[in-house]
Amino acid sequence: MAALRHSSRFTERLLARARFASPSPSPLTQRCRARFYSSSESPAPPLLQKIKADLKAAMRAKDAARLTAIRSILSATLNASKTATPITTDAQLVALLKKTQRASLDASAEFAAANRQDLVDKEVAQIAVYEEYISSSGVEEVSEEQLRAVVSGVVTALTSEGALLADGKARFGDVMKKLLAPGGPLEGKDVEKAQLAKIVKEVTAN
Repeated sequence: MAALRHSSRFTERLLARARFASPSPSPLTQRCRARFYSSSESPAPPLLQKIKADLKAAMRAKDAARLTAIRSILSATLNASKTATPITTDAQLVALLKKTQRASLDASAEFAAANRQDLVDKEVAQIAVYEEYISSSGVEEVSEEQLRAVVSGVVTALTSEGALLADGKARFGDVMKKLLAPGGPLEGKDVEKAQLAKIVKEVTAN
């Protein structure tokens, strides 16, 4: 009996040591784990989803021009995802498409000057693919006249709110932030940021 009691106490000590060595996770740890496993990336914008789907169709059809164009687009979006401004909207993707299209236009001009019509034809075919996606994107393109009207309206609103510099002029950064903010007047629209910045500087300088 004494040996049995000794064995029982020994077993209890082992169990107590095991409980001490393996404490239950704290509520904070459990919440962190839940957030880690439940986190997911934001869905790709609709136009990018379509382009990805078209890649498979182009591969099946052996459409070389479309394949090259789509791979170029996907490579550019992948590079953008590693920066502070990833592609998260159709408007951003359209801006990227236009930039890629301009690069192809420049390349075709260089090939034409070098009498490489074969390469010119390839670039022209890719340009047509970019234009197809831009035209079917549904993203509203804003003219310079419309941009100036929108910028002037925002500057007037900020002026009335008192967001001014010492000389009574609206701050450039405040205007840009207001224009491009979620729910702002230019959200979801095809706008060249360089052109927008130029107009904002001109309007705020007056």
